[in-house]
Amino acid sequence: MKYKGEIIYMIITICGSTQFKDEMLEAARKLTLEDHIVLMPTIFEHADNEELTTEQKIRLDNLHKQKIDMSDAIFVVNKDGYIGESTFGEIDWAARHKKELYFLVNPSPEEENKDAETPAPAEEAPNA
Repeated sequence: MKYKGEIIYMIITICGSTQFKDEMLEAARKLTLEDHIVLMPTIFEHADNEELTTEQKIRLDNLHKQKIDMSDAIFVVNKDGYIGESTFGEIDWAARHKKELYFLVNPSPEEENKDAETPAPAEEAPNA
């Protein structure tokens, strides 16, 4: 992408269950090597068995929404098609804020119809 002769890099926020830490880190690596600016969680509650207070979870959720707001797109790490409740909320947030949506695994038609608020993928994912 170019703007006034300068390269403008796409900002992508990685979303998904924190149990997919390794997959998120690999997606971030690949997206970075494709010249994208990557924002992502840095606390992996599930993968690292980290105990968080309710207040910390709320603050982290709000921080993540702000990362989405700063982004051009989100990349959903939905290993084996898994999308949990929090990730559905992030997808909905991104869609309502007109962000491009990319998925590691394209959701099945059953998943797309599971919740009327859940958006379908906008296009093929970057090569992450």
